[in-house]
Amino acid sequence: MNTRGAKEILFALGLPALLILGGCGTLRLPTAGGPQGGAGPAPLAHLAGPACTPFDAALPRPDAHPDKPAEPENLWARIRDHFALPEPDNARVRVQLDWYARHPEYLQRAFTRAEPFLHFIEQEVEARHMPSEIALLPVVESAYQPFAYSHGRAAGLWQFIPSTGRRFGLKQNWWYDGRRDVYASTRAALDYLNQLKDDFNGDWLLALAAYNSGEGTVLAAQARNRRRGLPTDFWHLDLPRETRAYVPKLLALGELVKHPARYGIALQPIPDKPYLAVVQIHSQIDLARAADLAGLSLDQIYRLNPGFNRWATAPGGPHRLLLPQDDAAAFLGKLAELPRRERVSWARHRIRPGETLSVIARRYHTTVAVLRRINGLRGTTIRAGHHLLIPVASESLARYRLSAEQRLLALRRTPRAGRREVHVVRPGDTLWQIARNFGVSLRALARWNGLAPGDVLRPGRKLVIWKRGLARQVAYVPPAGPPDALGVVQTIRYIVRRGDSLARISQRFRVSVRQLCAWNSISPRSILHPGQRLTVRVNVTRQSGSI
Repeated sequence: MNTRGAKEILFALGLPALLILGGCGTLRLPTAGGPQGGAGPAPLAHLAGPACTPFDAALPRPDAHPDKPAEPENLWARIRDHFALPEPDNARVRVQLDWYARHPEYLQRAFTRAEPFLHFIEQEVEARHMPSEIALLPVVESAYQPFAYSHGRAAGLWQFIPSTGRRFGLKQNWWYDGRRDVYASTRAALDYLNQLKDDFNGDWLLALAAYNSGEGTVLAAQARNRRRGLPTDFWHLDLPRETRAYVPKLLALGELVKHPARYGIALQPIPDKPYLAVVQIHSQIDLARAADLAGLSLDQIYRLNPGFNRWATAPGGPHRLLLPQDDAAAFLGKLAELPRRERVSWARHRIRPGETLSVIARRYHTTVAVLRRINGLRGTTIRAGHHLLIPVASESLARYRLSAEQRLLALRRTPRAGRREVHVVRPGDTLWQIARNFGVSLRALARWNGLAPGDVLRPGRKLVIWKRGLARQVAYVPPAGPPDALGVVQTIRYIVRRGDSLARISQRFRVSVRQLCAWNSISPRSILHPGQRLTVRVNVTRQSGSI
């Protein structure tokens, strides 16, 4: 690999030194912070020399034998050394400890999934001077499953909902979901947690509770306790059941990692050295081609880079891949020899009468924006007989098994108990209405189709429904009238956030300020306070996003 190729590796995740091959050039890079200006990784040193040598490997260790290279230390020991959360003798923690101790296979699966990412996450945690227990938080959130998606529309290791993800700089589009990008979402999550810690005057338990249930929920619980003359620490707050268990789960995990033998848990050693490198590629690339260049399987590429939804990286970036360090150098050498135009395959499409850009984009599994950009189109008008240049997958789409489309297809095909039916979404349909009409639970219907109960449905989408045995047959009743004239009204309790106003809340839920005031017996001139609860009657068919 040439020197230019080596410099494309910005830095290995958690690597304390920049690796430079050949010659004695020096590359200085600014330390990159997270979306909210976090501390970022530890400063990068540099080496000059003929070989690729990790910085810490060049330093003699006190116990190293001169003829035998020192073995990397165990990452678990490093994590234990930076534990800082309190260790209360609390009944709620003991309940979680007992559950983990009785389910060692669960922990083994979670920690096996964590192994490629844990060194990077621990490095980021330490760089922000945070308790190392937070590196275990994805076990509580997602069991370290990068493709995890919850009923609350939360995605990725750190379970960001769409709005919070966007707030912390995580892009979400057809090609890419930053909430599942381990590199980007880790930095965003730690930035968010640090902000919450500051909001709660350095109390990490309250910050963790707010990460789970929202800052407004915790503030409201504290306000109630103050009115009653009660303590306002985490253990005395009346919080949602999930949050009351959430913090004890993390504290229990810390106890288990600190004293595994005491609870009959065997932790598989993890070397205290980076596993991954961040490789800058500077343009879109077919993931199958990237896998071939790296000598990895396509599934491995997706599991390390779960933020990419489709057959290629996103045209608009990020233009980076996470690759095993051992494969990164070879990948860059081969990438340098590949002409940039060959990073994706191309089709020349002759426009037929009646075709539109959206029709052509669906046919080729791309987007209108990509077609316009590549073909220099200012609008959406196209003419029959002209040609379009279109990026296409180099392999059949079935080979990209872990793309969003193929994962959904596999989920829909998963055999389950009962009789399988397919429903085509019609204008005005909601998951709640379809579940009621077919006599199934809302959460089950959402789970079978890779959705969250609050997701908005697009007409024409096919939903799989599993009817058990001789379940009562309910005839499907299509909605009457246009979507805006009908709908399902649900009453929700909205918790006021900082910066909220009656006007902003009314716009968000598509109701009027007058209705908000009537439902809550307040004046249009009322000042809202963070944590205040409002009743909102929501027509779910009118909502365009998460409520």
